[in-house]
Amino acid sequence: MADEREDADEGKAETVAEMGRPDAFILHEVIRLEGDEELRRRGGALLLSAVAAGLTMGFSLIVPGVLKSHLPDAPWTSLITSLGYATGFLIVILGRQQLFTENTVTPILPLLHDRSRSTLWRVLRLWGIVLAGNVTATAAIAAVLANSDAFEPGVHVAFETLSHHAIAAGFGTTVIKAVFAGWLIALLVWMLPATGSAAPVVIILITWLVSMCDLSHIVAGSVDTFYLVFSGHATMVDYVWRFFLPTLIGNVFGGTALVAVLNFGQVAPEVEEQKASNGEV
Repeated sequence: MADEREDADEGKAETVAEMGRPDAFILHEVIRLEGDEELRRRGGALLLSAVAAGLTMGFSLIVPGVLKSHLPDAPWTSLITSLGYATGFLIVILGRQQLFTENTVTPILPLLHDRSRSTLWRVLRLWGIVLAGNVTATAAIAAVLANSDAFEPGVHVAFETLSHHAIAAGFGTTVIKAVFAGWLIALLVWMLPATGSAAPVVIILITWLVSMCDLSHIVAGSVDTFYLVFSGHATMVDYVWRFFLPTLIGNVFGGTALVAVLNFGQVAPEVEEQKASNGEV
């Protein structure tokens, strides 16, 4: 029976891949199946993938910093440097590395489908492993950037200038900024199965908006804030209280409540019908 269900799930995924514009229910099923796969992965594999993602997100500070150091001090400069911010996300998402904000959607759909303690535990386990791996790796790459001569002094000045945005706002304001960031990244995850070959363009556009609007992302912003910590311009208290906690709250709410739950709601009747036809209820 289990094998038959797995074959059916694979068939659905193949059907979606062949469709030009899948409907909401099919998008839900593709993301739910992906979430099921993530929840079944071994902890070691998840951790390594999360570490890789955290290290890669360093490019979302490196590329904008290098661009800023070579561009004039003009109002339009931020539009170009914000485009460089997309680099880390592009590599992480296309490379299928584990990014915490993506996981505010993919494992939540299986949880909404199967509201059991075991599924909730697996979601919390996934979140804990991925967040720990992401944050640890961002600290590592930020320490390298702050303490090496790999980049010219002018680039380090740009790194510092760009990084201050992460801790510039108050707790409540950062929460709101993080809600919008989590919302956008989760919408990106929701849209990707329908984008096909346009996926890189969609990733660049959405993450460019996150940077251009000065929103707070838990992983990319950790690189920025840790850079300030390791270069002596901020403290760990600043990181935890002014960035990490408000950003985590906002990103989780934006991804789970505004995307996963709302988009699940629109297909809930079809989900219940499918479960009934499979004898699950």
